[in-house]
Amino acid sequence: MKPFLSICIFFLVFAVSAQDIYLHCGSVMDTQTGKISSDKTIIVSGNSITSIINGYVNGSNTDTVIDLKNKVVLPGLIDMHVHIENEFNPRTYVKQFTSNPADVAFESTVYAKRTLLAGFTTVRDLGGSGVNIALRNAINKGLVDGPRIFTAGKALATTGGHADPTNGYRNDLMGDPGPKEGVVNSVDDAKKAVRQRYKNGADVIKITATGGVLSVAKSGQNPQFTLDEIKAITSTAKNYGFSVAAHAHGDEGMKLAVLGGVQTIEHGTLMSKETMALMKEYNCFVIPTISAGKQVAEKAKIPGFFPEVVAKKALDIGPKHSAKIGEFYKNGVPMGFGTDAGVFPHGKNAIEFGYLLEAGIPVKESLKAATVTNAKLLGMETQLGQLKEGFLADIIAVDENPMKNVKTLEKVVFVMKDGKVYKN
Repeated sequence: MKPFLSICIFFLVFAVSAQDIYLHCGSVMDTQTGKISSDKTIIVSGNSITSIINGYVNGSNTDTVIDLKNKVVLPGLIDMHVHIENEFNPRTYVKQFTSNPADVAFESTVYAKRTLLAGFTTVRDLGGSGVNIALRNAINKGLVDGPRIFTAGKALATTGGHADPTNGYRNDLMGDPGPKEGVVNSVDDAKKAVRQRYKNGADVIKITATGGVLSVAKSGQNPQFTLDEIKAITSTAKNYGFSVAAHAHGDEGMKLAVLGGVQTIEHGTLMSKETMALMKEYNCFVIPTISAGKQVAEKAKIPGFFPEVVAKKALDIGPKHSAKIGEFYKNGVPMGFGTDAGVFPHGKNAIEFGYLLEAGIPVKESLKAATVTNAKLLGMETQLGQLKEGFLADIIAVDENPMKNVKTLEKVVFVMKDGKVYKN
């Protein structure tokens, strides 16, 4: 008798606790087409959208109704380029000697929550110390509030290249980092470094195909991998189920990365017309990060904010970067959406939409990139990026139509991720 009673109690508790969420949406945006439909009810059960109904419908007494009748509702936004572990400031170069992994981890939880509350329910983290992998796991377990993270763990560099973890150190501290630390100097190193990222639990591979702005190294644009090394990385990555993203400012290194088979070019600052044609031929996507370029150029004007070698590069690369983005669009280069948040404050990711508009890219196109296109690049096109039945319930709301006022995307008023409401 007792087992039967226990089963009855279980089903009674489940029936009482199980509830759906009914979102009464005044306006719903289809980011695939840019069209807006009115007066819809989105029904969320568990972590997914079960149906979208015309008009305003209520469920049972146990269901929750959320009034978004005066809002514009969109799918959760996706940022394909963040650095969730840190946030750049004048002490960043010193903190790598004073912060323990636990310090980095606790700070990263703050940045993760800010990002989620800003309406970015999914991000691709393109390089940190490896704490980003633990953060992803903690978020997935529900221990920490944050976006869904696809992470590269530690980015891959060459000796002295952008993302060499000992750049700028004094000689006795430099050592000789190798594939385990993400430093590659041969085809064999390249293969081992990818396999190490797999072992560490990464989701994606990130390489620094050219010099960068914030590393303590002279060049911000020189090529830093050979074509054979890049091909070894992309072929090994394919075997292990990884896509490859390539940081690139300079054109020569960018071209090698495209020919080598990477999926995305991050930044693309000095991309030539020839490389733009290659991007289209290879279906390689550029991830513009205008926000980062503008921010570093501004900070470089503050005496002492950056080391001198970094400030010089920031003043050179930053303005050139924002000027190039419109060319990508005019020349039909495939584009995703990313910001490089961490170079500037997390939670401010949506400023990128305004910068893209200034560069000549319609909000309709940038919103499609930040949802539909990015979901496809992540291999999640049947689960993320659209408000559809069967998709994960990543849903946000803003006060106005973004195509009439792009600034509204900087003030997200409702956030749901995986069916859970984080901001209302």
